[in-house]
Amino acid sequence: MDAIRFGTDGWRANVEAFTDARVRAVGRAVATYLDDEGTEGAVAVGYDARETSPGIADELARVLREAGRDVLLPERDVPTPLVAWAIVERDLAGGLMVTASHNPPEYNGIKYVPEDGAPALPGVTDAIEARLAEPEPLPESEWGKVREVDLGESHAEHALELVDADLDGLAVAYDAMHGSGRGVTDALLERAGADVTRVRCDADPTFGGEPPEPSAAHLGPLVEAVGHDPTLADLGVANDGDADRVAVVTPEGVLDANLFFAAVYDYLLESDSGPAVRTVSTTFLVDRIAEAHGESVYETPVGFKWVAEAMADHDALMGGEESGGFSVRGHVREKDGVLMALLAAAAAAEEPFEERVARLLDEHGEVHQSRVSVDCPDADRVVDEIEAELPERVAGVDVERVNDADGFKVLLADGSWLLVRPSGTEPKLRVYAEAESEARVEELLEAGRGLVEPLV
Repeated sequence: MDAIRFGTDGWRANVEAFTDARVRAVGRAVATYLDDEGTEGAVAVGYDARETSPGIADELARVLREAGRDVLLPERDVPTPLVAWAIVERDLAGGLMVTASHNPPEYNGIKYVPEDGAPALPGVTDAIEARLAEPEPLPESEWGKVREVDLGESHAEHALELVDADLDGLAVAYDAMHGSGRGVTDALLERAGADVTRVRCDADPTFGGEPPEPSAAHLGPLVEAVGHDPTLADLGVANDGDADRVAVVTPEGVLDANLFFAAVYDYLLESDSGPAVRTVSTTFLVDRIAEAHGESVYETPVGFKWVAEAMADHDALMGGEESGGFSVRGHVREKDGVLMALLAAAAAAEEPFEERVARLLDEHGEVHQSRVSVDCPDADRVVDEIEAELPERVAGVDVERVNDADGFKVLLADGSWLLVRPSGTEPKLRVYAEAESEARVEELLEAGRGLVEPLV
C-alpha cells in the first residue's frame, strides 16, 4: 500500500506497480470513502487507450460492485472529461478514471473524480489514501450491477449547446496522438460542420513510440498536415492521451498554450463577461485582456484542481494553465480537451488564431515565455532558502513584489517575472520566465538558474 500515492492528478506509476492487490485496494478505499461520506449513487469507471487500462478498470468495477455500488463502464476507452461530465449529468456518486494522461505508454494511473466533476482536492485524496485496504466483499445478494453505457453522446450534445459553433467551410486537421480522443473530438468537430482530416486517429497502445503529450516536440505530424497544404487545413487541433488537454497548430506552427488561452478568453469576451482564473505559471497577457474589458484575473498555484476551485469561487468565464488544460463557465470544472477543441475551432472560424494573436500582441504588448528544469532532490528546501534571502534586483531590474502561492514568483519593475517552484511529479525545480522579448526571457532564466544551482 505504501506504493500508492495520489499526487497532483491521481496515482501514476510504472505499469508494474499496478498489481491486482493494489488496484483492489484503491477500489475498496473509494467505496469505503463514499460510504463514510454518506454519498449515494452509482460510480463511473472509465479508462484510456493503454494496453493495461481495460483490465484495471474491470478490476475496479468488480471491487465496487462487491461493495454494493452500481457501476457504469464505457463501451470503449474514453477521454477523462467524458467521465467527469457523466458524473454530473447522471448525478453519480463519483468516478474513477484509469489513465496516465500524457505520460509514456509504460505508465498508467488511477484518478478519483468527485460528484461535482471537478478534480479531487487534497483533503479528498488524503481520505482515500487513509482507507487503502484489502476488499471485504458484501454478501452476493447485496452486490451492485455493472453495465456498459455510451458516455459520448450526452457530452457531445452538451458541448454543441454550450459552444455556438458554425464550422461550415472550416478545414480542421485533428491529431488524437493515438489516444482516447479518436472518434470523439473529430466526430464532434464534424457534427459542428467542419471538414476534418484525421492524423494519428488509429488505436495504438504504444502511442507510436512517443508520449501522447501535445507539445511542440511531439506534434510534428500535425504541423506537417497543417503546413503542407494550407488548402487542406485552416487549423490543427490535438489532444493528449486522455483528451483532457488541447493544443492548436496554425499555418505558422504550434501555438503556445499561453497565447491560446489569451486568444480564446478574448473570443469569449466578445459575447460574454466574467473573470479568468490562471495558474502562477501562466501568462500576464490574460490579465491585460481582462483589464481592457473591465474584468479581473485570479491567480492560483499550479494544478488544475486549484483552478477549478477558484472558478467556482469567482464564477469565472474561463480557467486554465500553460500546460494546455482549460475549462469554461457552464461546463464541469475539469480540463476538457474535447470541448476546447470545439471552442478553438469556433474562435478560428470567426478570426484565424494567427491574426487574433497578432492583434492582441499589438494592442497589449509582446509576450514571450519559457522554462527550464534543474535537477534537485530537495526542491522544497532550496525554494525556502532562496525565498528567505531574495535579492532586491533580478537580472538588473528592481523586484516590485513576490508571490509565494507556489514556490516564489518575482514580479519585476519592467513587467517581467521569474517563477521558481518545485515540480509536483519529479525531483526537479521548474524555473519559468516571462518578458517582452525572447532575449529578456533568456536573461531571466539564467538569473533563475544562478539563484538555484549554488544551493542544489
